[in-house]
Amino acid sequence: MKYFTGKDNNRNSALYFKAQEIMQISRRISDYLIPDLATLNENGTEDKRIYFTGDIIRNSHSLIANIQKAETEFFQDSRMQYVASVSRLTERLHKSCERLEYVSSNGRDFLIVLRKEIQKFRMLQRSWRISL
Repeated sequence: MKYFTGKDNNRNSALYFKAQEIMQISRRISDYLIPDLATLNENGTEDKRIYFTGDIIRNSHSLIANIQKAETEFFQDSRMQYVASVSRLTERLHKSCERLEYVSSNGRDFLIVLRKEIQKFRMLQRSWRISL
C-alpha cells in the first residue's frame, strides 16, 4: 500500500518527463551514430568514440532511476545524495555530447537537440532540487 506524502508522484514530475525525453533522444542519436562509428579506421582500429554513444544511453537511463529514488526517499540525507547523483549524471551526459560532436557523421547535428534538452533539464533541475 502506497501512502500519499503530499508531493507529486515521480511519474507526474516535469523533471521525470524531461529525463524520459532525453533518454529517447539519446537512444535515437546512438542508433544513428553507431553504424558510422562501427567501421574500422584506416589503421584497423576501432573508433573509441563509439563508447560515448553507450554512455549517453546509460547516463540518461540512470537519470530516470535517480530521480525516482530521490522523489520516493523518506530521509533528507539520502534524498540529497540522489539529487547530487542526478547533477553528476547530467554533467557526464553533457560531456559525452561534447565528445561526440567531433565525430565525422551527419548524426552529430542531432546532438545540438540533445544539448538543448539537457539545458532545459538543468533549469528544471534547479527548481526540482529546491522542492525536495
